[in-house]
Amino acid sequence: MTVAEPRRGIRVVLVDDQALFRAGIRMLVDSQPDLEIVGEAADGREALTVVRATRPDVVLMDVRMPVMDGLAATAELLRDADPPRVVMLTTFDLDEAAARAIRGGASGFLLKDADPEFLLAAIRTVHTGSAVIAASATRELFAHFADAAPRPVPPTYGALTEREREIFALAARGLSNSEIAAREFLSEATVKTHISRILAKLALRDRVQLVVFAFEHGLA
Repeated sequence: MTVAEPRRGIRVVLVDDQALFRAGIRMLVDSQPDLEIVGEAADGREALTVVRATRPDVVLMDVRMPVMDGLAATAELLRDADPPRVVMLTTFDLDEAAARAIRGGASGFLLKDADPEFLLAAIRTVHTGSAVIAASATRELFAHFADAAPRPVPPTYGALTEREREIFALAARGLSNSEIAAREFLSEATVKTHISRILAKLALRDRVQLVVFAFEHGLA
């Protein structure tokens, strides 16, 4: 278990059982003035201790680890008050475990061989909560592992205005704010406002959860 002295910026905890992989990610993240690795753990059980001690903004969580896997650790962390945003790390494009973690509240997933710049951008993206990591990949993941029978659409969906439903449908397809703005002839700021209202009405944490909601209720 490693815990760093705090400094300003987006605080990240890295959880992975491969020390060499952790060392590489630490060097990459700590090279950025606005990002900082504040803790590391080699398994899910250790991760619970480190995350609760350091209270990071974002956790990069490996799916498969000894002692406690990333799925179980994520589920426990997301039950805490004001939990961090959790991004699953996986070696598989279509990973059922990653899909289950996202369904349970994780904010997305990254492939371990992702480009360094993509990983850095993903941390910043998740921290803002205003966009989706690899939205198209998240959508593809759920399309592959979608339940055969969708759940009934909850009454909260009926509270969306017609415009909000249009934007919901586009966001569920993985379109970014700029892409939705261009398609709907709106400003990006207006789209962002609509997305915030949609998330609030549906009690969703972020746009990854919006994609999950759409698939679970047959709205994708």
